[in-house]
Amino acid sequence: MQVSKRINDIPMSGIRKMFDLAGPNSINLGLGEPDFDPPKEAIEGMNRAALRGMNKYGPTAGIMDLRNAVAKRFSKYGELTGDNIMITPSGSSALLEIMMSVVNPGDDVLVPSPGFVIYGPHAQLAGGTFTEYKLTEGDFQPDIDDIQSKITSKTKMLVVTTPSNPTGGVLNEQTYKALCDIAKDKNITILSDEVYEPFVYEGKHISFMNQLDNAIVANGFSKMMAVTGWRMGFLCANKDMMEYLIKMQYHVCASPNMPAMYGILDALPNIDPYLENARKVYKARRDLICKRINDIPGMSIEPPKGAFYAFPSFDIKMPSQELAGELVKAGLICTPGTAFGKYGEGHLRFSYAADEKKINAGMDILESTIRKLR
Repeated sequence: MQVSKRINDIPMSGIRKMFDLAGPNSINLGLGEPDFDPPKEAIEGMNRAALRGMNKYGPTAGIMDLRNAVAKRFSKYGELTGDNIMITPSGSSALLEIMMSVVNPGDDVLVPSPGFVIYGPHAQLAGGTFTEYKLTEGDFQPDIDDIQSKITSKTKMLVVTTPSNPTGGVLNEQTYKALCDIAKDKNITILSDEVYEPFVYEGKHISFMNQLDNAIVANGFSKMMAVTGWRMGFLCANKDMMEYLIKMQYHVCASPNMPAMYGILDALPNIDPYLENARKVYKARRDLICKRINDIPGMSIEPPKGAFYAFPSFDIKMPSQELAGELVKAGLICTPGTAFGKYGEGHLRFSYAADEKKINAGMDILESTIRKLR
């Protein structure tokens, strides 16, 4: 049986490759999955909806009550109504649907490097190409000079992530304004991935939800409510663009998960105490993992301001893929920097969405392995 060129040309995720090499008792700091229980309101609301018979197809864009509730919560970033919101079957689906609705064959998409693994492949699946742009060292801001040098007549879209997976970088005001200017001047659509919006530890989150003439925003509930298995996200766009995004979603999934939408609807109004606790726990874990990393000769990291990933640099003359392989052999799962693009070389990604015992055990393995290799 023959496969399509479009899927054959897409590489398997470098994140998943490390799991295939790992032993059964490995310390897993490779997966970005919250280890909290979901809010009880979400579980109870989903169960009630299922028991009430809410198990049929729903509206393609999601139930209006949830769309309105999401708009109300995020109106702190821009003037939004439920018509600006579409509920999606995961943040990843939102990203794909946006890409498929904007990018034509032959168009080029600028993607952050290091950046999340699916942006480039999604551009290819839409028939386009992608070009990686650099992030600045240390604070991992989009490098405006590098972006401008790579814009061509084919550039259709610019992907931005804040807070960032894998770096934990949080967009600052100066970079945000520069990106908005580029989008307006060059007629380029910004796709802003803001899935980690709830998890900012210093500074503030700056959203593109007030730039909907030039931007479409993807976000989700998987990280916010620790319901990664529910596969629930949303996107935010102006009303003209929303018509086409809803059309695309119909052909992707017909409609999102009905019981889960009601669970999220029940949990959303009182989610802030839950998120405040999560931020407190993650910040303590961030401080722990950064201290442990900086205590290892040859490794260095500036504490990330958002998300729940550490992306340290190392000075060993070895590709990150090879170093991650050595760590897997020693019992620690992490992700090589090159899984996130060519500019991720010289780095490793560790998730601190794990308890302190696992973090310390993982850092013990990292320290002993680095010392042996040095």
